[in-house]
Amino acid sequence: MRKHIVAGNWKMNKDLSETKSLIADLKSQENKGDAEVIIAPTTINLHAAVSALEGSEIHCAAQNMHQQESGAYTGEISAAMLKAVGVNTVILGHSERRAYFHEDDALLAAKVKTALAHKMRVIFCFGEELEDRKAGNHFSVVEAQLKNALFELESDPWLQIVLAYEPVWAIGTGETASPEQAQEMHAFIRKTIASRYNQDLADQITILYGGSVKPANAKEIFSKADVDGGLIGGASLNANDFYAIVNAFA
Repeated sequence: MRKHIVAGNWKMNKDLSETKSLIADLKSQENKGDAEVIIAPTTINLHAAVSALEGSEIHCAAQNMHQQESGAYTGEISAAMLKAVGVNTVILGHSERRAYFHEDDALLAAKVKTALAHKMRVIFCFGEELEDRKAGNHFSVVEAQLKNALFELESDPWLQIVLAYEPVWAIGTGETASPEQAQEMHAFIRKTIASRYNQDLADQITILYGGSVKPANAKEIFSKADVDGGLIGGASLNANDFYAIVNAFA
């Protein structure tokens, strides 16, 4: 059975005291289902977050990392640095990294390989823009993003990868793909993996939906056969809202 995961991407929100406060609120909540809970605070607060989460069920992820091991890359963070502070999961390929920092498939393929070499789990994000959806190119765009960044990998490393499908037109806009649209794309993603590898591997891969999931729609979205959880943005900044989503699996 595939693992259910609900991951909160805090983006560039919460200073140190706010991070500790939100983590305290999260730790007071009850996980009534079987979903693994992950939060991704901003990089500068990762060490404090890992310490604050010690002894809890909540895991900590980084929002990004550099593809090189070390060197003259001012302002960047390496996989080894993340591991050293107890972070073993990293989000790569988020739509904002692609749009604002011009990260392309080749760069993301390099980042993924570095993360996997350090035995980190990767939450790999991908998805179409509104114009792709309107033009009917959403399947081909998603297929290309998967193939270009991940399909050079052998089968075994895929067990360290969680996929997060982000319909970019439904992030921070208040728009949400219907549960049926989410299921349609998730099923296509699984079929695409099976065509490159095999159905058994495809059936083991956790695929998250990352498009404006809220307490009001989480249960319906998560009820779909190929939707295994969510990558949550704004709603992850409120402990009650976030755990209402987590408990959609209860």
